[in-house]
Amino acid sequence: MRAVRRNISFGGQLEEIVGYSRAVVSGPWCFLAGTTGSDPETKEIPEDIKLQVANAFKTVKRALDEAGFDLADTVRVTYYVTEAGIHDQLAPLFGEHFRHIRPAATYLEVSGLAYPELKFEIEVTAFKG
Repeated sequence: MRAVRRNISFGGQLEEIVGYSRAVVSGPWCFLAGTTGSDPETKEIPEDIKLQVANAFKTVKRALDEAGFDLADTVRVTYYVTEAGIHDQLAPLFGEHFRHIRPAATYLEVSGLAYPELKFEIEVTAFKG
């Protein structure tokens, strides 16, 4: 039997233009799209990468909640960062959310994201089972 697929959308302009969902739920799985650090309310992108991390986690938590999942259901996380050599500054921010959950994680320093002002992006996979 095929799992029912449910798309979660926040109605963002790029979701329609690009053709993606904020999250896709399939059976006990939830796959979150790459989530950047724009402010969830104003859509402004702060210059400080730590604020971008905080904003991204707010959006991730909201998407998981709307999908019927919790951050504790996270089994895999991938971080994308455009500033080299700042892992040790960001690691405690990640630990605030995942210290006790301990998902499989990957941290990548990349040359850029979709827009030059974006410095951080996170992908999350969650599982209930």
